[in-house]
Amino acid sequence: MTVDAARSSFYRDVMTADSREIEKQARELPPKERARLALALIESLDQGKDEDADELWLDEAERRLEDCRAGRVEAIPANEVFERIDKKLG
Repeated sequence: MTVDAARSSFYRDVMTADSREIEKQARELPPKERARLALALIESLDQGKDEDADELWLDEAERRLEDCRAGRVEAIPANEVFERIDKKLG
């Protein structure tokens, strides 16, 4: 049995019939709706606040800005990024 098959079997065994039906219905949603649903479910699991997250994100943003200014990376306009995402999600 592959790892994916074992994982799938495990989740089927611990999920209720209602959960399996909800998952089945969710898989039938268009990709964009599934992505939104997945994000909402993941966010619902993380109720806590990471105390140093804001500082770490600020450090990361400053590093990325410096990379852009130094020419180490090329910025992509936001509208182009969103167009790419829309194409991938359908």
